[in-house]
Amino acid sequence: MIIECPSCHSKYQYDEERFDRKPSKKIKCARCQQIFDIHNPAFAQPEPVKADVGDSTYASKADDARRTAPHETTEQSPLPPKVENPLQLPAGKRLSLAILDGPDAGSVFRIEKPRVTIGRSNADLTLNDTEASRQHAAIEVRDHEFRLADLGSTNGTICDGKKVDGVVDLTDKSEFQVGATTLMLIVTDDHA
Repeated sequence: MIIECPSCHSKYQYDEERFDRKPSKKIKCARCQQIFDIHNPAFAQPEPVKADVGDSTYASKADDARRTAPHETTEQSPLPPKVENPLQLPAGKRLSLAILDGPDAGSVFRIEKPRVTIGRSNADLTLNDTEASRQHAAIEVRDHEFRLADLGSTNGTICDGKKVDGVVDLTDKSEFQVGATTLMLIVTDDHA
């Protein structure tokens, strides 16, 4: 899911699994350090239940709260700034992540699904790197678009010498750093 800082409007990719079955979490914006709440879409507000009692209608407290605070917006209401392609691997291409430097140097990880998480544990690509967060970064593939997102890691994700602030685009042979590990995205023709 994409979240946005209410203060500086920086956008971030946030892995919904990081909610740990909780309805909301507090996070800190990497850019302006503002702490704000994000809400788990799995705990979406149900529609209010209305019951007719005599000749008056009663609504839920959530409905009353929405009526008394019309200036507040919910996360479901804003539309994304642009319609993005669906997550999917490109036909006829093979995607891999080569580990160039760090504890796992020399390893190659084949990307076989359109969203791959990278981190120290509970990730698709698990690194033996104590400087990497458990869920550090993610690669999202939308056909021929490749994007790298920092998942709120402690030490940040570096691409082209700069800290990733939200999401950056990658191309074939793009290098990026997760903890003490340097990785390269490799895109080749699939002859299989």
